[in-house]
Amino acid sequence: MRHPKLSKLEMQIMEVLWSAGPSAIREIQESFGAKNRPAYTTVQTMVYRLEVKKALRRSRKIGNAHIFEAVISRDAAQRRLVDEFLSIFGGRMQPVMAQLIEAGNLTSKDVADAEKLLQELSIKRKKDA
Repeated sequence: MRHPKLSKLEMQIMEVLWSAGPSAIREIQESFGAKNRPAYTTVQTMVYRLEVKKALRRSRKIGNAHIFEAVISRDAAQRRLVDEFLSIFGGRMQPVMAQLIEAGNLTSKDVADAEKLLQELSIKRKKDA
């Protein structure tokens, strides 16, 4: 299944649902910091768009408020973003890694963690084969 492309605000809304669990639009809107809080109607519009994209769904109704829950996982949404980002670099990771290192955003511990994950995945793939 192809996961939907999500905007920055849509990702922020999904993050609320992933972190807080099923929520009403008002709860989602109030989870934003007071300084950067979008209008209720903006959040409502974005939630309805996410519903059309099948990223979330109405799980129940309490009074007049619909409660929404995430349908896609955080991992799936992040994987989509990473795939789109890498496509800018022709699918090559090396230029991205170089930039992260030069900017000081990639530490030796990050590299060690990545190497460990690669080893674990390699072992798992060998077992599955």
